[in-house]
Amino acid sequence: MDRRTKKALLDRLEQDALRICARFRLEYRVLEAEHANVKRRYGVCYSDGTIRVRLRHATSGKPLKYSSLVNTLCHELAHLRHFNHGQRFQDLYAEILGWARRERIYQPGIVKRIADGVSIAPAARGESVHGTSETARATRPKARRSGATTAPESSPSKAVVVGQLELFG
Repeated sequence: MDRRTKKALLDRLEQDALRICARFRLEYRVLEAEHANVKRRYGVCYSDGTIRVRLRHATSGKPLKYSSLVNTLCHELAHLRHFNHGQRFQDLYAEILGWARRERIYQPGIVKRIADGVSIAPAARGESVHGTSETARATRPKARRSGATTAPESSPSKAVVVGQLELFG
């Protein structure tokens, strides 16, 4: 994945993160790509508000589907309020993921892999990829991104867990 593609992907993830944060009154410090040498996780949220997400599959190195990245992003954003995996975290994560699905930020089953030189584009079923709305820009919480990337996680509900198998395809 070249730098331009990586930057475009991170910019889009940040736009989506800002929309989610505005809706759920969350605030993060920075959104970055997970380091390539980290193989044990797809995302992490630090207590200082730093969020890191993996862009490529940990073992195959293939670019992940955008829905996988959004899934991980939602998981890590939920950690901004609940820094564990207890029931309140699971409830918030499910709420965030559900909202992201309704807003067409999270679209599992739609193949949108990011490859070198390939732009992020809509896929099958005539579904379109959203742009940044003026509302999202106007309600943007203070956050900065230092050059990095993003990735996927597990789901709180059975309906999502079934679709989770598609995330790493």
